[in-house]
Amino acid sequence: MRKVSLDSVEAQPSESAGGRAVVDTAYEREVARMYDEKQDDFNLLLGKETNLVHHHFGIGDFDRTPGALQDEAAVQRRLHELENAQTERLLDLLDGLGPEHRVFDGGSGRGGTAFMAHERLGCFVDGATISRYQRGFAERSARERGCDAKVRFHYMNMLRTGLPRASMDAALTNEVTMYVSDLTALFREFSRIVRPGGRYVFATWAVDESGSADDVIAAIDRHYACTMHTRGAYLRALLDSGFVPYHVAQMDDDALPYWELRRRSEHSDTIEQLFIDGYHASSIAYLMVAAERTGT
Repeated sequence: MRKVSLDSVEAQPSESAGGRAVVDTAYEREVARMYDEKQDDFNLLLGKETNLVHHHFGIGDFDRTPGALQDEAAVQRRLHELENAQTERLLDLLDGLGPEHRVFDGGSGRGGTAFMAHERLGCFVDGATISRYQRGFAERSARERGCDAKVRFHYMNMLRTGLPRASMDAALTNEVTMYVSDLTALFREFSRIVRPGGRYVFATWAVDESGSADDVIAAIDRHYACTMHTRGAYLRALLDSGFVPYHVAQMDDDALPYWELRRRSEHSDTIEQLFIDGYHASSIAYLMVAAERTGT
């Protein structure tokens, strides 16, 4: 594969494609501020032993034997294992990539998914975040893990990366698309930077059109300052952007136990019950999707 230098992108970290600022709208400024200030949080606590800090949830079950997982440390350890299991399941959709390939991680946060992708596949990873704090944290972690030559993080807006056309073999997003109002605009940018025949894979919590708990969806959106999209909106935006989905898995039963366990933590708040209620009401769908970049 032709290797593409990203030095030109790094030379102007305050700007993105077309000379626009990385953080260009009031909403983007709000999200950037939120994550710049999120420096002593539950995500950091869960990843303290592995130095894998995630900004997504988990999938899989836990020991429900009476008396099990009553200790806070044990709860946190299992929650982190479920986070890692979620990322491993997402990375299953990138099987076949290797050390010569380049993956774009949109909304890379503090680097958890990017590091796991590199460690599993050996690939180059370029992460993008609009939080300067997150980028700095992830860069330090990359140096500590000894992978900074192959895993790089950019102060960059995934909607307008400025990266060369067809410079990536794959793109991924891990529970970040709810921070984008226009999915088609996002997916068209991914279609531009991913080579024909390449892949885009993502995990997301979405609105299940068959559900009825609109109040739950609205409360979750307020809690995370996001906008959940429907399953149909994701599939339409993919097709409109030159991606053909070939794997669409709804994994509600796998996603629910994470919230049931997290409710046991001393750090729990109102959000756990909202997700539990949303899954029980069939208002939330947990999706993992893989799509192929078509065209030439």
